[in-house]
Amino acid sequence: MASTQEQYQQEINICKEIFVRKNSDYGTSWRLFRPSSLTDQLFIKAQRIRNIELSGNNNVGDDIISEFRGIVNYAVMALVQLKHYSNEKFGQSLDALLAEYDKCVEETYQLMVLKNSDYSEVWRDMRISSFTDMILVKLARIKQIEDNEGNTSVSEGADANYQDILNYAIFALIRLNEK
Repeated sequence: MASTQEQYQQEINICKEIFVRKNSDYGTSWRLFRPSSLTDQLFIKAQRIRNIELSGNNNVGDDIISEFRGIVNYAVMALVQLKHYSNEKFGQSLDALLAEYDKCVEETYQLMVLKNSDYSEVWRDMRISSFTDMILVKLARIKQIEDNEGNTSVSEGADANYQDILNYAIFALIRLNEK
């Protein structure tokens, strides 16, 4: 079996390729999203996964793997927007966007490595539905943080929650591809 690092990188490469292809189709239109709108886009994706898991119905055709990959990319977009939303000029260059994509992914990967050492890769024994639920919980937390105008008293900010969402989605993808 490949290492977590190799599996993580394989999934990120696929997600980044999708991001680049969609950028070719749509340009940087996503830069118009407010961070809260990206939270809602993530919620739509995660809720759709949960609905498919619970009902077994998939009328649109995009499978769960595609939806988790969408979650990865929306989480990266949200991290980018948290840093650069007010800078309208940022993102006009694909190279600058991809550099920021890579930076957000690397920071999130490093967080995963730290947490993984504490938790001993317990995620490998988790159900896919638990990742979906954890993503939905993180989104509920982000919504509350957004409603509080970004203020927290003892909790992590929205950025840490987006990073957790990205990592949970990658874990789900790794697990789904191992089946």
